[in-house]
Amino acid sequence: MRMNSDEMTRLQSADEATLRACLEAMKASQTRDGPPDVALRRDRLTRLLVLLRDRADEFCAALDADFGGRPRETSLMSDVMATFNTVKYARGRIRSWMKPDRRDGVVPFSLFGARVEVQRMPKGVVGILGPWNVPLFTTLAPLAFALAAGNRAMLKPSEFVPRTSALLQAAVQDLFAADEVAVFTGDAAVAGAFSALPFDHLVLTGSTTTGIRVMRAAAENLVPVTLELGGKSPVIVGRSADVALAAERTVSAKVMNGGQVCVSPDTVFVADELVEPFIAACEAVHRRMFPPVAGDAGLTSIIDARHFARIRGYLDEIRAAGRRVVDCGGGLLAAGRKLPLHLVVDPPAGSRIAQEEIFGPVLQVERYTDIAAVIDRINAAPRPLALYYFGADRREERQVLEGTLSGGVAINDVMLQVAAHDAPFGGVGASGMGAYHGREGFNEFCHPRTVYRSGWWDPRKALGLLPPYSTKLYGRLSKTLKV
Repeated sequence: MRMNSDEMTRLQSADEATLRACLEAMKASQTRDGPPDVALRRDRLTRLLVLLRDRADEFCAALDADFGGRPRETSLMSDVMATFNTVKYARGRIRSWMKPDRRDGVVPFSLFGARVEVQRMPKGVVGILGPWNVPLFTTLAPLAFALAAGNRAMLKPSEFVPRTSALLQAAVQDLFAADEVAVFTGDAAVAGAFSALPFDHLVLTGSTTTGIRVMRAAAENLVPVTLELGGKSPVIVGRSADVALAAERTVSAKVMNGGQVCVSPDTVFVADELVEPFIAACEAVHRRMFPPVAGDAGLTSIIDARHFARIRGYLDEIRAAGRRVVDCGGGLLAAGRKLPLHLVVDPPAGSRIAQEEIFGPVLQVERYTDIAAVIDRINAAPRPLALYYFGADRREERQVLEGTLSGGVAINDVMLQVAAHDAPFGGVGASGMGAYHGREGFNEFCHPRTVYRSGWWDPRKALGLLPPYSTKLYGRLSKTLKV
């Protein structure tokens, strides 16, 4: 069943019936055509590269409009180029990833030519629910691995970035057949209907709350899920750390996209005697990156009024409690929904900012005296998507790495673990499950199918392993149970 362009246009309105029609058409095409060969997979990824290259400026403009202010350099780096490089990486490795794996055989059958291998078969049709914060990367990066694995895909980008979503929809429609890749726009109701479809795999990048809701919907059809969520990713600044380096890299990461990144640093634990030097260094870094005389053009806006009010509410609550708030803007006047980086120092344990993922240009700074207490704090909270450690003490570094569990880690840096193409990116527990980077991303969208090939002789009859059994067989078999 193939849909023509008129039918595809009608499907973009995306009610439940049209979503299901698209899914059924894709499943029928996948069944009819079978797993695509290397050439077709590479062709699909090449078309995705062309889409990003040819529409780069349009995407940057759309993202700027959707955010109400987002530097084109931010959009080019974090959305267009990051996605482009991921797609290119996957395209270059399809052939090697597709090769079956030889595995140990079954004794004694392997002695007579029997062989076992694992083939990685495409699951079929993958559904991808994208968020608003880095919408191209978080929607098209998983698409790259889904296509590399030989699947078809349906995408539902966020309604909070309507111009970007509409542009992506039009670009995909220009370059892909309707039964290869389809994009659907719409509100939360459309996303709910989308997540309830019987996909062969479903991907969500979003909040933990949304992840629970999507996983519950997917469970009705036993759809396997990949959930890339978030949480309060901690930074530990050890006593052996280069404080200036820690401040520079933490601030550089935190201001990226206005702090609206799932692996953005959330809480910084700083050794007590280093707190004031760290705060001063953060202020200096921010003034250097965003000099007040240059205005607020370099800042990214908070996505909407609700989130802006939420972040301002955190700061108002801390000020009302008499706790310290540091404005790193140094006189920078920010308009609209833009906000320079603020540091909240030692907030009350029961405050909202101490309990919730910040997801904005505010950094929680907490002093500590004992690294073991910091590790206990991290372990008492939901497992974070990322953890960062600054220091030159290898013993302490090992203590942090072995004493905690997080989706990923960066040592003496922040967020660059996500840029490692040949390594998995994913959460654990409340921060998610599954991965869509590296070879693990390819494997995520495949079914590892075991294939057993019989040898040139079957020894079962000669060994007395077939009925009628001899009286001695049980004893012979029992003797093999050796530890």
